Amino acid sequence: MATYSKLFASGKIGKLTLKNRIVKAPQSTGLSNMDGTVSERLVRHYKELARGGTGLIIVEYTYIDDEASKSAYCQLGISSNEHIAGLSWLVSAIHDEGAKAGIQIEHCGRQKFLATPPIKAPSRIPWPTIYEQTGVVPDELTIEEIKKIVEDFGDAARRAETAGFDLVEIHAAHGYLITNFLSPHTNKRNDLYGGTLENRMRFLLEVIKNVKSKVSADFPITMRINGTDYEPDGITIEETIEVCKQAEQLGIAAFHVSGGDHHMMNYQVSPMVIPKGPNVWAAEAIKPHVSVPIMASGSITTPAFAEEILTKNHADFVSLGRPLLADPYFPAKAQQGRADDIIPCIRCNDGCMERTFFRFRSIRCSVNPTTGREGELTIQRAEVPKKVLIVGGGPAGMEAARVSALRGHCVTLFEKGDLGGALLPAAASPYKSDIQHLLTYYRAQMQKLDIEIVLAEASRDDVHNGDFDAVVIAVGKRPKPPQITGWQEAEAIYATDVLTEKVRTGENVVIVGGGLTGVETALFLAEQGRHVTIIEQQDHYMQDDLVTFKMTYTELLSKKKIHVRTSTQARKVEGNELTIVDRYGTEVKLTADTIVYATGFQSNTAFLMAENEQAKKEIYHIGDGQQPGKIYDAIHEGYMTGLRI
Repeated sequence: MATYSKLFASGKIGKLTLKNRIVKAPQSTGLSNMDGTVSERLVRHYKELARGGTGLIIVEYTYIDDEASKSAYCQLGISSNEHIAGLSWLVSAIHDEGAKAGIQIEHCGRQKFLATPPIKAPSRIPWPTIYEQTGVVPDELTIEEIKKIVEDFGDAARRAETAGFDLVEIHAAHGYLITNFLSPHTNKRNDLYGGTLENRMRFLLEVIKNVKSKVSADFPITMRINGTDYEPDGITIEETIEVCKQAEQLGIAAFHVSGGDHHMMNYQVSPMVIPKGPNVWAAEAIKPHVSVPIMASGSITTPAFAEEILTKNHADFVSLGRPLLADPYFPAKAQQGRADDIIPCIRCNDGCMERTFFRFRSIRCSVNPTTGREGELTIQRAEVPKKVLIVGGGPAGMEAARVSALRGHCVTLFEKGDLGGALLPAAASPYKSDIQHLLTYYRAQMQKLDIEIVLAEASRDDVHNGDFDAVVIAVGKRPKPPQITGWQEAEAIYATDVLTEKVRTGENVVIVGGGLTGVETALFLAEQGRHVTIIEQQDHYMQDDLVTFKMTYTELLSKKKIHVRTSTQARKVEGNELTIVDRYGTEVKLTADTIVYATGFQSNTAFLMAENEQAKKEIYHIGDGQQPGKIYDAIHEGYMTGLRI
């Protein structure tokens, strides 16, 4: 059994002692009140995180003034003394569970999700996303405004100490205001705040001095910093090292190392497409040049990887964001030798970003339905245990089985193939190895909870006449047939068959469909040396898919020299010849060794029950069998169904 001795050794930041080396990275939750005050659900969220065993929780970024620093809806505030009362409540809730509490202070600069004026930045260089949506260009800060913001940072730190926080972190990363000054990509000033590195770091150093002057001498101030912003003309690691050396001289107690900005978000919040720990190299690079602790962050998703980082002396602490949303009890389970019980973060960025933060909703998590709803969806023992039949061993079925078993029900699960369902082709992609962790987790839970697994296809007789009180139909989805003349189902090769290697393709492959599955199949084949062309009828491939995945896949498609034809419709197939029509009506014939279809999915209706049939027994239709969706939808439906039975 792994002991993770480095991970669970105590550590110090300044004179603050932490019980272990795990830090909760700050992440905006959207759980505060509109005026930035602390809400009850925010307290419940952080109390649960603290209860899970994390040594230090750095509460999400907080806006420091009521002018232009607020970035997001329902963002936590520290701009007024009236925020202190709620913040002290939040601190007490964290302390009550045995964790230390830090808070991050921030000015959004050009990266204002709200997109409301005023937007202030060092130079009139807009954040591309907001500019494309609104055409708004930031106002360039005057010297007087800069001096005022410096004072506001210090006042915010004073409020944090007054509220009882153990530590304050200055946010100097991720494309917010301080980064806008540090990076030549966004700083085009020609005064004493622009040009040379000495000038570009001037604002940050003034902030540090002001903060230090307004808190107690021993009160630890840390700094979140980018190794690089990954912009072609951005800040370099060599410059960052120099910034850290100067900041340490002014009393910074630790450096929290990250990378990227919102334009390069796939390095800031890396999806599963990118190898784990993409910014650990930067922590390792900075560490020899400073004498204070270094926190490594970014896609540190397992205790084994966290232990490895500490053992190799790449950092002194590890900072976990999304993994603690997936399972707040990550630390406790790891320390107890129960790593296989940790709900794994799969870096899908769906629950925590795409369908929540990007849509003005509060934080959620694909694999943990209780995130953001702490205290509302607790699993409790059922008053009357039932015999439950689950038909389908995909994520929806396995989650329903897990929750039902935890509630005391006797569960039998039928699966005609291998446990995993839609997770199997997804995990087969070399760019989605994180999903394998989810498969491993669910299979372990099925075994530990004594769920009876029947590897056979369930029949309607099993459903209607079996000795079961409740039935959950979670039979998943199947590929959607293409709307192409000459298409023959018997001869069709679907993308999922290629990913699971049920079929082999020829050297030249045409993929019909440029959504997420089509792109992943193309990359999967390109890795094998195939020549691949994607046909997509929409104006853009992956048009409605995940932003951070699209960023990374765009780079990979170019690198692998995969030809993508957008605004092009596949019309007819004859043998190995595919007729396509582009946006101008021009008809072209493509010859391929193999044509692969990635034209979407439809529900498997094999077990669709009539209303009169459902009335005879407690029956639930969930997951892709109800409506094709994503992992988020399947797990959340499975969880809620398990609570209802």
